[in-house]
Amino acid sequence: MTTATRAARVQLRLNDDWFEICERARLTPGRGIAALLPDGRQAALFLDREGRAYAIDNRDPFTGAAVLSRGLLGSRGGRPFVASPLLKQRFDLETGRCLDDDEVAVTVHPVRIA
Repeated sequence: MTTATRAARVQLRLNDDWFEICERARLTPGRGIAALLPDGRQAALFLDREGRAYAIDNRDPFTGAAVLSRGLLGSRGGRPFVASPLLKQRFDLETGRCLDDDEVAVTVHPVRIA
């Protein structure tokens, strides 16, 4: 298979290497998916309506539930966020910072579509 015919893949940077998650076609703009990482953690992946990909930890730090991938996407001041489906706290998809509590954040994973 040539590079031109290979479907675009979503990859996360883990340690010093890229880990392949899925085909780009599996991501729907405005909706998230959860991915199991090699170390047992979960990542929440999102694609915005402009085609930019984001990845953060899937675990909601307020409840401990792995649900952020099911949250609602939005933006505040031009910055993308996901709102937890449980208690509705919003997390900046670029920094991981909670927009509703400055002392809380989730891990952001470098992501690319290759």
